[in-house]
Amino acid sequence: MNPAEEYILKQPEPFKTILLHLQVIIETTVPETELLFKWKVPFYYVGKSPICYLNVTKGYVDVGFWGAQYFSKHVEKLESDTRKYVKSLRYRVQEDIDDQVLIEILEQAYTFRNEKFITD
Repeated sequence: MNPAEEYILKQPEPFKTILLHLQVIIETTVPETELLFKWKVPFYYVGKSPICYLNVTKGYVDVGFWGAQYFSKHVEKLESDTRKYVKSLRYRVQEDIDDQVLIEILEQAYTFRNEKFITD
């Protein structure tokens, strides 16, 4: 078992169930993704481009996206906090997950995976 899978399976509920659900959606939506373990959390990559990461933190699962500054769909659902380039979807319980929203955001992440950050 790779470290990313181990990370997912070792999480307490409800986070483990949320992560497993997200894993199915991500791998179905972007089948060429590769699940890696970087910076102590699971990352999905296509080639050398990150699509998203999964992180259990502060009572929720954070699904982070780098290319979010290019997204046009569902931007109101993305959280940025103090992060300049990364935005994320957050899930506290499995019922919070809107599969269609996640799929459309993943499609945008795939589309913009090779774009550079727009700096101010």
